[in-house]
Amino acid sequence: MMWRGVYNLLVHLALPLVLLMLYKPRKGKPGFGARWAEHLGRVSSTGQTAPLWIHAVSVGETLAITPLIRALKAQYPDLPIVLTTTTRTGADQAARLGDLVEHRYAPLDYPWAVAAFLRAVQPRALWVMETELWPNWLAACARRHLPVTIINARLSERSCRRYARFRGAFDVLSRPLTHLYCQHQDDADRFARLGIERERLAVTGSIKFDMQFGDDVRQAGARLREGLSQRPVWVAASTHQGEDEQVLAAHRAVLAVHPDALLILVPRHPQRFDQVAELCHAQGLPCVRRSRNELPDGGGPVYLGDTMGELPVMLAAADVAFVGGSLVGIGGHNLLEPAALGKPCLTGPAYFNFSDITRQLLENGGASVVESAEALGRTVSALLSDDSQRARMGEQARAVVLRNQGALARTLSLGMAALTRD
Repeated sequence: MMWRGVYNLLVHLALPLVLLMLYKPRKGKPGFGARWAEHLGRVSSTGQTAPLWIHAVSVGETLAITPLIRALKAQYPDLPIVLTTTTRTGADQAARLGDLVEHRYAPLDYPWAVAAFLRAVQPRALWVMETELWPNWLAACARRHLPVTIINARLSERSCRRYARFRGAFDVLSRPLTHLYCQHQDDADRFARLGIERERLAVTGSIKFDMQFGDDVRQAGARLREGLSQRPVWVAASTHQGEDEQVLAAHRAVLAVHPDALLILVPRHPQRFDQVAELCHAQGLPCVRRSRNELPDGGGPVYLGDTMGELPVMLAAADVAFVGGSLVGIGGHNLLEPAALGKPCLTGPAYFNFSDITRQLLENGGASVVESAEALGRTVSALLSDDSQRARMGEQARAVVLRNQGALARTLSLGMAALTRD
């Protein structure tokens, strides 16, 4: 196809820059170390026969797919699984699964890299977390008659219209997809509008609702809270550049009402930890850092969550949770972690990447939208002053999560039935 030829020309023109970024990442960005060449398909064999290949791009997708992987291994302990991620932070999260999976970095979308990966791994099928469609991946799977299933598939109206303008390219891209397990009926209807047959579509719900936090997380949160001297605590999670300043401004307003309040600030990207620490000190709100095993003794105003994988513990220790990416134009992040822990959820107005989940929480009283730093400060202050309102919002947030659970079981049932049939 002409469009694929143009696509491959463009991606190969970018190859020198890609190689530079893989081998020598930008300052402050976690590198891939000796494993950088895995992105070019240079992976070792797992030594397993016909493993199931599961792909999750980064941390969020890896966290979301983890309950499904655990359920798979519980029911099918002899099923080998190769889990690929694109990012280093995703790889770090995958490492927490231990020997449940073999981790490899995903091949970049070069035909030769994908072919080398498939030769080494020899998977029986590919399951992709959410709708990440790469032309050369899909073409290679089709040539090898490898079933491809999209889990937690979603398609916004905006994306649907965009794909409709390039219907021919979308048809070629989507043809290798064996099954699409959609989050909502609206998603399935949009895929059908683009010509995907109904027999390839199923509505399973979002497996992100099936996240479970065990007693270990809640107990670790309680221990952390004890170390914080039972101060009023709110957390700002997954913040981005340009948003930390707004959160710190909001915290100054909170301190005016609650002088002993503590902000747990957790930037989204680890390469920004040092930058955010410097920002806190520059703005007169000195922080202590989780990575140094410090605690904010003496009423320190900010606790920097600069470790990986501990956000649930910090959420469990907090009274109120704000989720970032939403006071800047990123599109927000998932509110389900604080909701599942029964915390009042706050988001900025730019939550369009998680509109359905956020809308359900808003409609059921488990979340509120804050339009600005000033509104964030007012809302946090009010919630820290009102125990009953915090409890009510937290209960309503958790109820939304519980009401939507079951997607994991449906996905697992359909996926394994297809795996034995295809």
